[in-house]
Amino acid sequence: MGRLSAVSRIAIPLAGALVLSSCSTDDTPNDTLQIVQNPVAATAAVSPAVAVKPAGSVFAAPGVKALVTDEASKTLVVAVSEPPSLRVYDLAALDAPKTTVPLPGPAERLTVSGSQVLASVPSKSLLAKVSLPGGALETVPVAGQPSAGLADGDATLVSVRDRKAVEVLSGTGGPKTITGQIYSADDVLNTGDGVVVLDKLRTALFAVDLAEGKIGEGLRAGDGAANAVTDDLGRVFVTDARAGALLAFSTTPLLLRQRYPVPGGAYGIAYDRTRGLAWVTLTERNEVVGFDVRGGEPIEKHRFPTLRQPDSVTVDEQGGRVVVGSAIGEGIQVITP
Repeated sequence: MGRLSAVSRIAIPLAGALVLSSCSTDDTPNDTLQIVQNPVAATAAVSPAVAVKPAGSVFAAPGVKALVTDEASKTLVVAVSEPPSLRVYDLAALDAPKTTVPLPGPAERLTVSGSQVLASVPSKSLLAKVSLPGGALETVPVAGQPSAGLADGDATLVSVRDRKAVEVLSGTGGPKTITGQIYSADDVLNTGDGVVVLDKLRTALFAVDLAEGKIGEGLRAGDGAANAVTDDLGRVFVTDARAGALLAFSTTPLLLRQRYPVPGGAYGIAYDRTRGLAWVTLTERNEVVGFDVRGGEPIEKHRFPTLRQPDSVTVDEQGGRVVVGSAIGEGIQVITP
């Protein structure tokens, strides 16, 4: 991972001091992680009116909930809320979707796994699986409000927000539920070195022990953990929407390695594995920033003006293009750095 920056060396002892203790029996916060008496998940800062023309090209689209690219099928998948659907675009022709897949409800998060995209639909208690590039739809019922899905070999891992759990769905047996000292299971990620779950209420990351079927150690993730992504070095990057920061964690062991200030409403995040760039949207400024994160400290390489309310971002790794989605219906923006 390289030499740690001064910021990193300061952050690690603090993180170690915040390893989570057990919850109280009445299921209320009772540990060093407690920020407020009644925690509320961080949300994107409201964007001002656009003052600078967005970089690149902008294509019409309703409010974007999430978006993701699939390099294998050369597609961009965009989740929109009105009407609830997934729009599947050819990366070579982003002016109009080639397929639209209606959904029973709005999708919250998208994850590409193999030849399909997994879309969580919490309002309908299901996980949608859509084949790429064709768009064939399969829905999988999930008890509770699924917030994200992730393929793990023959199984599918689903973070279930209201049940404070990670559900392991397998074709060879019934579901396996993993619970522990989390208040809200908002995303599940596989680093290659292990699985972690993001808890936005506790604004923390927790290790998930699949073999033992339990939630492991946890660490505070800033003052308002918003979104997370993994890189190719086994790390997890988290945007801190309240404190304005980019956090980097290792997972074996779970340690906070870097805390880099990113003012301006850091929220959406995507990672370009080919170029080692973490792209972070700043909703207070209508900007997207690209950081080289391969060294001991993030280095800003790119900064572009965006459309209004840039809550989501993804990367076309083959060409390096950055795709930003407006949550308020101002379109999809494509930037070539």
